[in-house]
Amino acid sequence: MNDTLEFNEIYQEAKGTWNDGRLRFSKQTVVYKNSKTGKLDSIPVPELTQAQWRRVCLGHGIKLCTSTGNIYKYDGFKDTDLEKISEYFKANYKVELIEKDMCVKGWNWGTAKFNGPLLSFEVNDSPAFEIPLASVSQCATGKNEVTVEFHQNDDTEVSLMEVRFYVPPTTGDEGSDPVEAFVQNILSKADVIQATGDAVCIFRELQCLTPRGRYDIRIYPTFLHLHGKTFDYKIPYTTVLRLFLLPHKDQRQMFFVISLDPPIKQGQTRYHFLILLFSKEEDISLTLNMNEDEVERRFEGKLHKNMSGSLYEMVSRVMKALVNRKITVPGNFQGHSGAQCITCSYKASSGLLYPLERGFIYVHKPPVHLRFEEISCVNFARGTTTTRSFDFEIETKQGNQYTFSSIEREEYGKLFDFVNAKKLSIKNRGFKEGMKGNDNMYSDSDDDQHDAYLERMKEEGKIREEANDSDDSEGESDESFNPGEEDDEIAEEYDSKASASESSSLYTGYLHLCCCFDNIYSLLRMFIFYAQIQCYFVCSCRPMSAYMLWLNSSRDRIKSENPGISVTEISKKAGEMWKQLGKEKKEEWDVKAEEAKKEYDRAMREYKERGGGSSVSSKKKKKGGKNEEKKKRKSGGGREKEKERATGNDSFKSREFISSEESSSESDKGKGRKRKVTH
Repeated sequence: MNDTLEFNEIYQEAKGTWNDGRLRFSKQTVVYKNSKTGKLDSIPVPELTQAQWRRVCLGHGIKLCTSTGNIYKYDGFKDTDLEKISEYFKANYKVELIEKDMCVKGWNWGTAKFNGPLLSFEVNDSPAFEIPLASVSQCATGKNEVTVEFHQNDDTEVSLMEVRFYVPPTTGDEGSDPVEAFVQNILSKADVIQATGDAVCIFRELQCLTPRGRYDIRIYPTFLHLHGKTFDYKIPYTTVLRLFLLPHKDQRQMFFVISLDPPIKQGQTRYHFLILLFSKEEDISLTLNMNEDEVERRFEGKLHKNMSGSLYEMVSRVMKALVNRKITVPGNFQGHSGAQCITCSYKASSGLLYPLERGFIYVHKPPVHLRFEEISCVNFARGTTTTRSFDFEIETKQGNQYTFSSIEREEYGKLFDFVNAKKLSIKNRGFKEGMKGNDNMYSDSDDDQHDAYLERMKEEGKIREEANDSDDSEGESDESFNPGEEDDEIAEEYDSKASASESSSLYTGYLHLCCCFDNIYSLLRMFIFYAQIQCYFVCSCRPMSAYMLWLNSSRDRIKSENPGISVTEISKKAGEMWKQLGKEKKEEWDVKAEEAKKEYDRAMREYKERGGGSSVSSKKKKKGGKNEEKKKRKSGGGREKEKERATGNDSFKSREFISSEESSSESDKGKGRKRKVTH
C-alpha cells in the first residue's frame, strides 16, 4: 500500500460556499490545502478519534473528529474511494471509517445536540443538518424561541441569514431556563466578538491606507479592534490569513499588510486587506497589560512585558505572536534601481508590485495578492501609450486577468528572469528570446501592430549615443551642425552630382524596407522613420570616432563569444565593454580616430579644390539673382505700363506674339520670359 493517499477537487464548506482543494492522507498528518486562499488544515494523526463516511450533496464526504474538539468535513469523494480509504485508515490510523446515514425525512422536530464546534439537529438519532457555530454572528432570544444569525459571505449568490429554533419549556422542578442554556451553548463556540476585559496593548493614531484614515489599534487576546473617528472594526484573529512586511521604494517607510478572509465591511465596500504605513524613524516604548509570568506562559518568549524599538517592528511582532502566523517579507528580487519592488499602475492607480518567493502582492489601491500556484500564465506586453514602458499581465486558473501597466523598460530583464526562475508559464516566451535572436521585441504575433524594426533601430541608436558620450575624444572628432556648411560639403540626394553608389545605397535601403514589411501601415511608418534618419546614411562617410572604430574591429569577436546575439544586444554588450576598457587601450583608438580625421580633412580639401560642393553655392547665387530680378521688375513695371499707354495701340503687344529679339541670356535662368514678334 502507498504511504500517502491524495485526492483532488475535494470541497470544504466555509460560510456558505464550497471551496475546492487537495486532501492528502499520510502516516503523520492529514493535510488539506484550500485552492482559493492557500490556507492549510493540518491534523496530526495521533489526535484523530473518529471518522465517518456519509452521503452528502456533493457525492460522499468524510467527517473527522479530533481529541482537541475540532471537527473537519471534506466532501467530493467518489463511491469507489470508500474501500481504499477505509483500508488505509485501519492500517495507518488505527481508526475505523464508519458509514453514517443522514436523515432525509424532512421533519422539523428533533433533538439539538452540541458536539464541539457543531450544532447537530437529529431525527431518530440520524443527523438532519449541522450548523458550524463558528459561522454564527449573533444569537437572540424570545419567548421559547432562539434566533441564530450567520456571517454573510460575499462570494455566495444565496446566503442563509438566520435559523429559528423553538425550545419547549421544561416540566421539571429544576428551575433552569432551557432557552438560556441553549443560547449559552451557542455563544460559547460562536464567532461573536465581545470586548470584555482590558486590551493587551494599544497603538495610538496609526496611519491606515485601507480603510483610509487614522485609527487606534487595540490588541485583545482573541481579536483586533480598530477605533477611528467614524468607523470601528473588530477583526478576529481567526480571519487573518497572512501577514506581510514590505519596505517602501523610498527606503524610509514600511508597509504592514494583514490579509483577511472574510473581509471587513464598510457599507457595500469590502476590505480584504488591512494596510498600515509606518515611518522607519518612528520609535516606541511598549508595555503589555499583563504580568511577566502571564506573558512568559502565554507567548513563550516571543513577547516581553517591556519592549522598545521601531513602531513597525513592535506592531508586527505583537501581531505575529497573537495571530501565530509567519510574516512574509520580500525575497531575493531586486529591481533596476536596487529596490525590492517595481513601480507600476493597476486600474489607473499607481502603486508598488512586490515579487515574493511564493507570489506577487500589489499595494495599495486596490491591494492584490496572487500566489504562484493559482497563476495560469503571465504575459509581457508592450505599453499602450509609450515605448518606454511595458505591461505585465497575470492570468489565473479561474480565468481572471490582472494587468500591471507603465512598468519601466529597465525592469524587464529583472522581472523576466524572476518569473523564469519561478518556472511560471510565460504566454509569449518568444518575447524574451526575441531580444536575443528575433526582431520581435514586444509582440508574439503578426496581429500586433508594434513596429519591431523601429524599436530595434531606436534602441541601437540610443546605446550608440550613450557609448559615444563615454568617449573622451568624441567632442574633438565631431563637428557642429551648420546648415550652410553642410550644403557645401555634401551633395543633395536629387542633385545631378550625387554619386551613383550613394543613390544605389539609398534605393537599396528603400527596397529592403519594402521587403521587411508586408502591410501598408507598417511600411508608411517605416518610410517616415527612414526620412528622419536619412541624414545618418548620407553623413556616414565622415570619419568614425574611437568607439566606432573599436566596435567594428570587435564585432566579430563579440558575436563568436555570444552565439545568437542580436544587433541590439551587440551594441549594449559593446557599450559595457568599452566602458571597462583601460585608458591606454582607449588612447590607441583615439590616435587611430585622429588619423582618420586628418585623412578626411585632406580628402575634403582636395574635393573642394576640384570644384566639389560648388553646385549648392551656385544654386544659392541663382536664387539671389532671381530675387533681385523680381524686385527690378516690380519697381519698373509701373513705368513700362505708362509708356505703353502713351504710345497708343501701335506699341501694344499681344501675349501670343513673342519676339526672339527680346529674349536675353536670362532665359537660361528665369522661367517663361516673353519674346516679341512684330506684326
